[in-house]
Formats: sequence, C-alpha cells, structure tokens
Amino acid sequence: MIHQYKNNGFNIVMDVESGCIHVVDDIVYDLVSALDEYSQTGTIRTVIDEDNIKAASYEDIRTYLTGKLSSYEEDEIKEAYEEVAYLIEDEQLFTDDLFEDNIDQFTNRDTVVKALCLHIAHDCNLACRYCFAGKGEYHGERQLMSFEVGKKALDLLVRSSGSRRNLEVDFFGGEPLMNFDVVKKLVEYGRSLEEKHNKKFRFTLTTNGVLLDDEILDFANKEMGNLVLSLDGRKEVHDRMRPRCGGQGSYDEIVPKFIKAAESRDQMNYYVRGTYTRYNTDFAEDVKHMAELGFKQISVEPVVSPLTEDYALREEDIPKLCEQYDILAKYMLERKKEGKGFNFFHFMIDLSGGPCAIKRLTGCGSGSEYMAVAPNGDLYPCHQFVGMHEFLMGNVDTGVENTGLSEKFKRCNVYSRKECKSCFAKYYCSGGCAANAYNYTGDINGVYDIGCRLQQKRVETAIMIKAACAQE
Repeated sequence: MIHQYKNNGFNIVMDVESGCIHVVDDIVYDLVSALDEYSQTGTIRTVIDEDNIKAASYEDIRTYLTGKLSSYEEDEIKEAYEEVAYLIEDEQLFTDDLFEDNIDQFTNRDTVVKALCLHIAHDCNLACRYCFAGKGEYHGERQLMSFEVGKKALDLLVRSSGSRRNLEVDFFGGEPLMNFDVVKKLVEYGRSLEEKHNKKFRFTLTTNGVLLDDEILDFANKEMGNLVLSLDGRKEVHDRMRPRCGGQGSYDEIVPKFIKAAESRDQMNYYVRGTYTRYNTDFAEDVKHMAELGFKQISVEPVVSPLTEDYALREEDIPKLCEQYDILAKYMLERKKEGKGFNFFHFMIDLSGGPCAIKRLTGCGSGSEYMAVAPNGDLYPCHQFVGMHEFLMGNVDTGVENTGLSEKFKRCNVYSRKECKSCFAKYYCSGGCAANAYNYTGDINGVYDIGCRLQQKRVETAIMIKAACAQE
C-alpha cells in the first residue's frame, strides 16, 4: 500500500507495509502516484507475470507514464523511473502485506499479563466535565482500594507474568492521592517481591495535582518511573473543564506544583496530559502555553464523549483540528531551532525501529496483557471499561474467569477491523482504542471515525517533522 501527501513543502511517500518513508522531488512523487494507479488495474500482474509491479520494465509502461506525466520530459521520466524501480526491487516501495495471512500466529500466541492499572481511588476532588469516570466513582459508589486488595493485585500480576521480568503498575483514579497511604504501602510491598521473584516494577502515578506536596513529590521522584500530570492548557480552558466540585478553578493551584515536579525530574519521566474539546479547537495554543511554562513532555488528546454533550467534537470540527496539528508542528520546529524544543506525545514516532510486529498489529494488549483493577478487586480489560458489568473479567481472588472475553480482546487487531485494512496509519495506531470503538459503535472491533481521522493527521504531521529535522 502506498500513501502520499504534501506537508510544509515536503513531498512524502509512505510504503505502508515495509514502513519505509521517502521524501522525494515532484517528478518522483507524481511518478509513484502514476505507478500506484497503474498497479491497481492488475495490468502488470496479468500482462507481465504473476508477481507485481517490480517485474515491469520502463518500456512496458512507457506510453502510460508519458501520458500521465505529460508536463515532464521523457528522459526525466525515465531517470525517475529507474530510481523508483530500484526502491521497488529493494522492497522499499510497493511491498506486499506480510502479516494478514499469518495473523493467526499472533492472535493464537501465548500471552502473559505485564501491566495493571490500579484504581486506587474511586473518588475525586475535582469535577471534570468530560470525565469518563463519572467524577471519579465510575458511575458506582465512591470507594478507596484497601491495601489487602492492592496486595492481591500485585500478587496476581507476579503469578500471571510468566518469565517476564519488567512489570508496569499505574496508580489511577479518580484521584489516587486521596489514598496515598495505600499507594506507599503497595510500592513497598511491590519492591519486596522483586528479588524473590526476579521481577522489576515500574510504577506510574497519575494525578490532578490538588493534593501534591513536597512529601508526595519526594516519594514520587524516588519510586515512580513516570508521573502523569493532568493539565488542559491555558487557565480559562483548564478551569472551564477541570473545576473543583464547588465550581472554583484549579489552574492557579496546580500549575506551580507541576512546574516544580517537572523541574525536579530534570524534565524527564513525566508528562503533562491535557484534553481538548469543542471549547478549545484552537488547542495548539494550549500546547504552546504549556511549552512556554517550561514543560518539555506534553500530551494533549481529543475528548471522547457522546455527541449529545456540548463539548463533544463533531465532524465539522475536523478541518480546524487538522490545521492545528500543522500549526503545532511548525511551532515545534521553530522552538527546536531556538534550542527550546519539547516533545509532543502524539508526534513521537520511531521510524528506524518502533514497536514490534505484535504491538503494531494488536495495540495496547488490553484484556490480555493489560488489565485494570477496581477498588473492590474486580478485573476489567482496561480503565475505560471499569464498572461495565459486561466487561467484568474476574477478581483478584479468583483471577481471570471470563476467558472468552480475554480471547475476544486478544483477537482484536488491525485485521479484525475492516476499515483498518486499507488505512495507511494502521501500523502506527494498531487499530485504535477498543474502548473508544465500543463506546461509539457497540463493538470493540469497530472504529471511532473522528479519532481515526485525527490519528491519520497526527501520523502525517509527525513524519513531516522527522523529514524537516533530517534536513537540518
């Protein structure tokens, strides 16, 4: 599959199946487009041989190309064709899909649990309007996880992780700092398991910052591999969507704490994480605001919510949102030239290595390699499914009992979603979020169209940034 686009003065050609990215001149760009169109007719396969376009010679398709590329001289076309033919022969263009016929090998593989999201508190001291957790309690009772339940969860993770050494645990909520004593005890307990079982825990803490103080920050800097700090951007944007329960804003209280936290971690191993809604479709300004506050690790994601909500993103918002990613990309390149660069989570793409084939095909591993634990010990495929009875997988006392549900999630991949098969971004998003798909289509193998289109734009823009940096 070939995907071509122009961005910020660059002509970019993606060979989707091989992962090769080419920045080319106008004639090569147009020639690849002509070859892609020609190859779709099946003419090469039927006339030349049963292989594919790489078997064709220039003379075989000269008339077709000179007709399609009439604005170029024939010797220019021939020279460009020879360059492209080399890339085809080297399997950097027009490569075949190597995965679809072998997808069962991935879905039938043995898996181990390697990460847990501990819902340490189903309670919150903010009343974020877009919160999928229903203001922290996940549409149930306000509840704090006991040390006993958390201890059983860590034991379950160790038992279920096989020979895997590195394990991930995220302290999540609600607001986990409302149950900080249990967080500390569970970290201590986890550390006590490491040498005995040849494991290494990497803990993450997600917080809204209201209760963050020096004691907690010192502990986090010692024990937490990552900190996720919830901030939506500009004061008016943040306070509108993330107020206290009484309606007061939270921006002024948390921003100084977050700046201190980022600096105390040498601007590494954390990120400020925001959500943009229909009220700030100019979200690039919020990312700029965070960068100007000094943050170096930034993530701002689109809200996922029912269309009945006034803040929900709609189809007509997509052109402006895509434009914002272009604005943001140019701003990031300018900052980098000034020596003030920062990372934007959704533009971080590794073109030379990147995720393994399994990750590219199956994504986050929710329901099989990753689970969420409710305060009462119930197990769910991920944090967004917590409280949905139809997705209850088991309990920390019994382990995973609903193995059929686990298998269903295990088989959720880019080939189980028909829309993904023809999408150029499929190996970057791995089919997208199962929870978002379910919430919008009623099926974890569905697709959330708005999310897909924004993801496609992010991939294109991220690759353009790589191209621009490579030319510096």
